[in-house]
Amino acid sequence: MTIIDNPAAQLLIDGKLVDASDGATFVILNPATEEVIGHAPDGTAEDLDLAIAAARRAFDETDWSTNLELRVRCLRQLHQALVDNAESLRALTTAEVGAPAFLTSGPQYDVPVEGLSWVADLAESYQWTQDLGTASPMGIRTKRTVRREAVGVVAAITPWNFPTQINLAKIGPALAAGNTVVLKPAPDTPWIAAELGRLAVEHTDLPPGVLNIVTTTDNAVAGLLTTDPRVDLVSFTGSTATGRAIMAAAAPTLKKVFLELGGKSAAIVLDDADLAGAVGTAAFSVCMHAGQGCALTTRLVVPRDRYDEAVQIAADTMRSIGAADPTDPGTICGPVISEIQRDRIEAYLRLAVEEGARFATGGTRAERDKGFWIEPTVIAGLDNNARVAREEIFGPVLVVIPHDGDDDAVRITNDSPYGLSGAVDSGDLERAKAVAARIRTGTVAVNGGVWFAADAPFGGYKQSGIGREMGVAGFEEYLETKTIAEPA
Repeated sequence: MTIIDNPAAQLLIDGKLVDASDGATFVILNPATEEVIGHAPDGTAEDLDLAIAAARRAFDETDWSTNLELRVRCLRQLHQALVDNAESLRALTTAEVGAPAFLTSGPQYDVPVEGLSWVADLAESYQWTQDLGTASPMGIRTKRTVRREAVGVVAAITPWNFPTQINLAKIGPALAAGNTVVLKPAPDTPWIAAELGRLAVEHTDLPPGVLNIVTTTDNAVAGLLTTDPRVDLVSFTGSTATGRAIMAAAAPTLKKVFLELGGKSAAIVLDDADLAGAVGTAAFSVCMHAGQGCALTTRLVVPRDRYDEAVQIAADTMRSIGAADPTDPGTICGPVISEIQRDRIEAYLRLAVEEGARFATGGTRAERDKGFWIEPTVIAGLDNNARVAREEIFGPVLVVIPHDGDDDAVRITNDSPYGLSGAVDSGDLERAKAVAARIRTGTVAVNGGVWFAADAPFGGYKQSGIGREMGVAGFEEYLETKTIAEPA
């Protein structure tokens, strides 16, 4: 039995930890065992209305948006609380998300927590005003100043795959910029978000209403964030289909919208690369967290004359990794998040067969009595026109595609509705960089370089989204620009 000693999940509304207004809850499952590990409040439209009202009031009627010293202090207090409670929150992450324990020392917990400290430092050193000097537009001598100011009330809607990372990537910059926030986390991972709220109440000086967290299973309730005129900006991470719906819903009130959406990223292996190293790395990455990462390179584009060899290396790598207990420190690939997600992946595996593919390894559920498991899978024998090569599967599934040289590899990579991430490997660094420059994606790893860090912008081209998260660019998504002119 999984033992979780964190307090029961509650909503955070106007500075208070509360249950849903009607007392309703929903179960929280461990995806590795299907065990009920807790319950979360199933927030109502009334709860969300109160949260939005609190955020609006805190922005309009307090000095939060102008009190930089208070904002920095609160962020540093929250960072320290997350550091002090890291052990229990890492365990909760593995239990609620099914994330392998080793990832909690990286992108599932420690890295985003440290990123909160970086955001606090950025806010403190940021150039909030810029002097444009004196000029004489239309013959009138004028002094001009550009100010950066908070947008207002931010609705943050987050997914289940990397909840701490994505929650903090939105909350941290939004609060640092002077906004107030209503966070709506995914119903698969409500407890981690609720713990963030509890720590904010118990360990920081955040004024009431500045941060609100509402968990709910009701999409109609969550949808109110996209239409309510009191909300100024919607920051969403999730599927492209949902992103389109959010953009359409926000249009009547002309809200600012930030969207970090899907991907079908490609790892290009050029003909002079270390094939074993490049293919093994790509196969390993798709196994991490059962392939449940939007920026993972789930297409492997390899030289045609070494295609069979590459498929074999990928299959051997993924077979050796397998799917295992996420609490084991050696596990790379744990369960997928839910029965719905497992069934969705299986539908794609059936589709691959219909499209003429063969499985070099995997293609089935892992043999376990309980939990939501898919064996790491290598799909071979298809080209880039296959649906499994074009649509985001979000599981431990790698599609291997042949290319006929650098130009063809670039063509295949860019022949996608998405443009989130990618990778290029070559024995010649300059050649790899030249190929990377031609790839239409928001991030590219060259010869094993790592782009994921708090100070590096992340986001996509095309249908992978609008705007950037993290880095200075991500911080500035939560700012408005005001030009002030005065007589000189």
